[in-house]
Amino acid sequence: MAKTKENPFPSIAQCASIGRDKHTVVADMDGTLLRGSSSFPYFALVAFEVGGILRLLFLLLASPVAGILYYFISEAAGIRVLIFATFVGMKVSDIESVARAVLPKFYSSDLHPETWRVFSSCGKRCVLTANPRVMVETFLKDYLGADVVTGTEIHVFRGRATGLVKSPGILVGKNKADALENAFKDEPVADIALGDRKTDYPFMKLCKESYVVPAKPKVEAVSHDKLTKPIVFHDGRLVQKPTPFMALLTILWIPVGFPLACLRIAAGALLPMPLVYYAFWALGVRVHIKGTPPPPAKKSIGQTGVLFICSHRTLLDPIFLSTALGRKIPAVTYSLSRLSEVISPIKTVRLSRDRATDASMIKKLLEDGDLVICPEGTTCREPFLLRFSSLFAELTNELVPVAMANRMSMFHGTTARGWKGMDPFYFFMNPSPAYEVTFLNKLPHELTCSAGKSSHEVANYIQRMIAASLSYECTSFTRKDKYRALAGNDGIVVEKPKLSPNKVMGC
Repeated sequence: MAKTKENPFPSIAQCASIGRDKHTVVADMDGTLLRGSSSFPYFALVAFEVGGILRLLFLLLASPVAGILYYFISEAAGIRVLIFATFVGMKVSDIESVARAVLPKFYSSDLHPETWRVFSSCGKRCVLTANPRVMVETFLKDYLGADVVTGTEIHVFRGRATGLVKSPGILVGKNKADALENAFKDEPVADIALGDRKTDYPFMKLCKESYVVPAKPKVEAVSHDKLTKPIVFHDGRLVQKPTPFMALLTILWIPVGFPLACLRIAAGALLPMPLVYYAFWALGVRVHIKGTPPPPAKKSIGQTGVLFICSHRTLLDPIFLSTALGRKIPAVTYSLSRLSEVISPIKTVRLSRDRATDASMIKKLLEDGDLVICPEGTTCREPFLLRFSSLFAELTNELVPVAMANRMSMFHGTTARGWKGMDPFYFFMNPSPAYEVTFLNKLPHELTCSAGKSSHEVANYIQRMIAASLSYECTSFTRKDKYRALAGNDGIVVEKPKLSPNKVMGC
């Protein structure tokens, strides 16, 4: 990109990124750090996750007004409308929760490679953005290593957002330049400035070097392995980034999808299990079966049941295992909503989390037949397996690993922050959800505890087996790590420690 009167700065492609470890970089966000220049999808995520479908509809109806003001009045006027429509009346704690648990996944999927090349090479990283700071600060500091984040400050009254913004208003143009001067008033001017539009030029002119990120051509987003730490956990119901079109499609689909989900759940709960597989296919739910499952245990000759060891994607894993086998397999669960227990077509037994009590109960259940357990203790959406609890390895040698994978195109069927009773409904609300059930080879006797292996060795081996089958990565993260990352607590004590990236390990 050549310099012109309208564009006085060179393209970011001309910015060297070697030897910048002692330099300071200041970057805009939308269109600069992120490939997309529109902030609507991220406001839509907050609107839906905090306020539900009606708040998303309100934001969608307000977006044309925001667009008109943006193009014909000012960028600041358009952003004010989006902030008001999204935030008015919301608890600030709910906004912060979404910013911590939901937004990083979507922001990181839109990271501009050229900007990240320069931004990540600098020793001190700062971001100036018109977006509300409460939305972006967690992602920028935790995943991009930003040292300073300055954004628009929202007005709060008694813990709730009023929909208005604090002085000096939306951080664009001169406000952004003033914010930069205030941030560096006791330090030398920043070395590098990165922006993408005219309203960024005032702050860019204050820096030693300034570069523009061109809107075209389209580029591939930065891969997640290049972030300062991996995104192992994330929350929220929406699978795809809610552009205006996707937001409209979601709003129109929910009145259709919810009755369809009820029909699919009723089919799974009321029909004989050998027919559920065919009913699911007729109703648009795809079930793919790989491998050879073992035959049912024969109690007449003294056989105890097989313990199926499943990776954990949703609470429906045991139901789809039973669907694949064509027979009901009881499941032991760590936590399950009462509604999910009521509508479940298979027997569910809650674990007490007392090791001796749970061991006795599982042994008794195995005497009656096959059983399924998900030793991760909680679900994980990303291609990672959490640490396997080793208790199951001490109870039987009849262990069959099962790799579970699923596909959802519109809604996630899990939540850490919301009501878990809606999890199966959201999964079945997807237009064509799919499950892949892969039966792996039964664990050889020489690799069981009876052959001298410790329960931890057995659990880790099965974790690696399933991970290799799915091309996932093994981790030592636990249920507590997940809930601390997404909900700010472990279910007992409220706290907000950060995830440590060194807990991810190769298989």
